[in-house]
Amino acid sequence: MKLHKNLVEAVVEGLGLIFNEGYYADKVAERQLKKDKRWGARDRAFIAETLYDIVRWRRLYAEIAEVQSPYTQQGLRRLFAVWAVLHQIALPDWGDYFEAVSEHKVKEQFGAFSKVRKLCESVPDWLDAAGVAELGAAFWEQELRALNVQAPVVLRANRLKTTVAQLCERLAAEGVEASTLSDYPDALRLTARTNVFKTKAFAEGLFELQDASSQRVAPFLQLDSSVKRVIDCCAGAGGKTLHLAALMQNKGQILAMDIYEAKLQELKRRARRAGAFNIETRLVEPQQLKRWRGTADRVLIDAPCSGLGVLRRNPDAKWKLTPEFLDEIRTTQQTVLQQYAKLLKPSGKLVYATCSILPSENHKQVEAFLASEAGKGFVLEEEQCIWAHESGYDGFYMARLAIRE
Repeated sequence: MKLHKNLVEAVVEGLGLIFNEGYYADKVAERQLKKDKRWGARDRAFIAETLYDIVRWRRLYAEIAEVQSPYTQQGLRRLFAVWAVLHQIALPDWGDYFEAVSEHKVKEQFGAFSKVRKLCESVPDWLDAAGVAELGAAFWEQELRALNVQAPVVLRANRLKTTVAQLCERLAAEGVEASTLSDYPDALRLTARTNVFKTKAFAEGLFELQDASSQRVAPFLQLDSSVKRVIDCCAGAGGKTLHLAALMQNKGQILAMDIYEAKLQELKRRARRAGAFNIETRLVEPQQLKRWRGTADRVLIDAPCSGLGVLRRNPDAKWKLTPEFLDEIRTTQQTVLQQYAKLLKPSGKLVYATCSILPSENHKQVEAFLASEAGKGFVLEEEQCIWAHESGYDGFYMARLAIRE
């Protein structure tokens, strides 16, 4: 593979924005891909995939390159050089651009660091310690390794407009190959990464991008004909909300709540494209929650969390997380659970879900709720821990609670 300087520069500049300026990797990738209209699909793929790869392995590469944050321009280039050497790509002779990086030394250090988990799996010390404390060293290592693998592209067929089989045929006609997944009735996994957002099928609302593990959450609410109102308490931009609408066949009512107006506006736009007409959005105002108390047949709390279960698609999260944030988010999770549980009817069911793998954000939160005054009368019906190293998809947790009759 031959390296082209303008593409390398786009990657190096992007790394600076992410590591030094604190920008989110997905926004930086989107920005960098627009820098030159002459770039083809292969050029864009190189930029995006290399950017994410170096973000994912930041600590390992930085140790090998012997550079520290904040990174100088030369330091960022050394990170790229380490990536290239480890991918068996010859470094071009661009003068002092790569500052005489020794390929032999890079490989030698890689071998040495491969024996140290926090280095070879590229995580901060505190996060490695937290994972070991909560999951045990062996289990944490398995899960961490799986979370460092690039996530596959999985779609959810929109039942309001199509079926999985029909969508598969439609995408094939547009040159996009995909296959169905057993145990995931609405899912299609792409054979090769491609920009599906440019397809007519997407424009017509025939599918949404949604990981297979995330697709388990909506069915876990056990929706049936008796369900007239579902409250999605932390709806965000509505990935799971739209799945709920499809499962309910546009019947009943879904109240999609969130504290961010911009996310709810995005949900409205997505709902129009999907043809989901039973969704009403509500900007959360605590004083108004009393209005909905005891009115929901189902409550979904897709709680704010560390996001450790989705590191494969958001690798920069592990560099932005802090122990202090983790403590804060656990407090928020319990507050949200106790607050929104009051919206449930006596005969209803509540699902608490996160895209985290830490028991302190998951089972222990449910235990604390059940032991609290707000949790009196609730029982745990079922819980599922979805591990990336077992499923091959994102790490997730979900627990279904019901009020004891």
